[in-house]
Amino acid sequence: MSRFLTAALYKFVRLPDFRELQAPLLDCCNRHQVKGTLLLAEEGINGTIAGLPDDIEAVLAWLRSDPRLAELEHKSSWAESPPFQRMKVKLKREIVTLGVEGVSPTNMAGEYVKPQDWNTLISAPDVVVVDCRNDYEVAIGTFDGAVDPHTRSFSELPAWVEKESAPGGLLADKPRVAMFCTGGIRCEKSTAFMRMQGFEAVYHLEGGILKYLETIPEADSSWQGECFVFDDRVSVGHALVPGGLGRCLACGYPLTAEEQASEHYEDGVSCPHCCDSTEERKAELRERRRQQALAAEQKRADDKAAHSKP
Repeated sequence: MSRFLTAALYKFVRLPDFRELQAPLLDCCNRHQVKGTLLLAEEGINGTIAGLPDDIEAVLAWLRSDPRLAELEHKSSWAESPPFQRMKVKLKREIVTLGVEGVSPTNMAGEYVKPQDWNTLISAPDVVVVDCRNDYEVAIGTFDGAVDPHTRSFSELPAWVEKESAPGGLLADKPRVAMFCTGGIRCEKSTAFMRMQGFEAVYHLEGGILKYLETIPEADSSWQGECFVFDDRVSVGHALVPGGLGRCLACGYPLTAEEQASEHYEDGVSCPHCCDSTEERKAELRERRRQQALAAEQKRADDKAAHSKP
């Protein structure tokens, strides 16, 4: 049975005192031995944490004790081993970086569509379905008929929208647009941006791909492939079962078994996606990998010594 509970959470809400929340939030997570990364900004909170179930619930209760976060929702999944090794609480300008001033998901986001209604919407001939994720995420799985903007970061999406809104572009006539992402946060911001650009009929998948995979049986699903996640699971499939992909520790790309068997793959140093990096960079990564191995060996020795004491 899986022991570790993973909670992915976000909420767009005004937090003018977000800097003052950093230290007590980190202290709460450390006291409960919860690991992961949480981002705080004036526009809200975003991140993923993992730990034993009671400890995760304690951290969530602490967050929800703030009236502004009382309705904070999260998505749960399970892991056999700890998916994170450290706990970080970072201060940011945005909790998800679009890089456009004035985008306010709290009052401008598009219309939520529940997972059970999503298939009907995206199969409509007058709807353009846009995958808001990065190219390496789209490469391992997406919805039938979805458009891949081929962006390397979320902040590149506005430029793609501008290009496709020009005469002859996919969005030139301002069609109905359905957008989706991993957990929903990027879509809340991207649909708010689309409304700023004059698109009136804009929709996004409530709870993101993860909620869809959790809710919709595989036999009824329009999803093809696996969904990239930002933890040690790398990817998940229907019912949020961990997928079969690895990850390049040098560039972060998800890797198939064939890619890991490639001559261009060296654990922690390179893969077929980043093998053209400089020899100097590869040497740095090899040294980092060596130091990590030494640290892990020392930790095992320390743990063994601690357990052998009477």
